[in-house]
Amino acid sequence: MRLEQEKTITALLTNNPALQPLEGELLRAHALLQEAFSGGGKLLVCGNGGSAADSAHVVGELMKGFRKRRPLPAKEAAAVQAVPQMPQGFAARLQQALPAIDLTAQAALLTAFANDVDPDMVFAQQVYGYGRAGDALLALTTSGNSKNVVNAVHAARARGMRTLGITGEGESALSALCDVCLRLPARETARVQEYTLPVYHALCALIEDEFFAE
Repeated sequence: MRLEQEKTITALLTNNPALQPLEGELLRAHALLQEAFSGGGKLLVCGNGGSAADSAHVVGELMKGFRKRRPLPAKEAAAVQAVPQMPQGFAARLQQALPAIDLTAQAALLTAFANDVDPDMVFAQQVYGYGRAGDALLALTTSGNSKNVVNAVHAARARGMRTLGITGEGESALSALCDVCLRLPARETARVQEYTLPVYHALCALIEDEFFAE
C-alpha cells in the first residue's frame, strides 16, 4: 500500500476510533474495488433513502476527480484533440474516471419495474442488465436486510460479480451474502449513516490513489 493510502486509513481510524476493528475488512474492500477496476470492470451502487443519496455520492467521487485532478494522459488527450472538428481545449476539460453507475437514479425504469413487475427486484433487474463478470456491486443498507438491496446482491452473484456491503453492526442477509461486508459499529440508522460517509470517502480516496498520480 502506498504512503498516501496508509495516511488515508490512519486518518479514518484516528478520526473514528470505533472503526479500528474494521481495518482488515476495509483493506479487503479496497482490494475488491481495485481488482474490479484493474480488470476493466465497473462498480454498480444501490441503496434506499439515505443510502440512495450515498449511492449518488459514491458515484460522484469515482466518475470525476475526488482529491486529485485526474487529467487525461498525454497520448489520450492528443487522440481526443485529433478527432475532426474537436473544440480547442476539449481534452483539457475532461478527467479520467472510474466507471460507476448509481442504480437509484433511473426514476422511469425504477417506477416502471416496481409497478409492472416487482418492487423488490428493481435493483436486481438493473444489476442483471448492466452487470458482467469482473464488475463489482456496492450494496448499502443500514439494516442489512432491505429486500431490494439483498436481491441486487443475488443478481450480482448470478452474474459473477464481486459484492461489497456496508451495513450496521448486526448480522444480516447482506453480511451472509457479500464477499466483503463492512458492519459499522452502530444499529441506529442515523449513526450507521454517520459512519458510512467517512468509510466510503476513504475507499474512494484509496482507489483514486491506486489509479491516478497527483
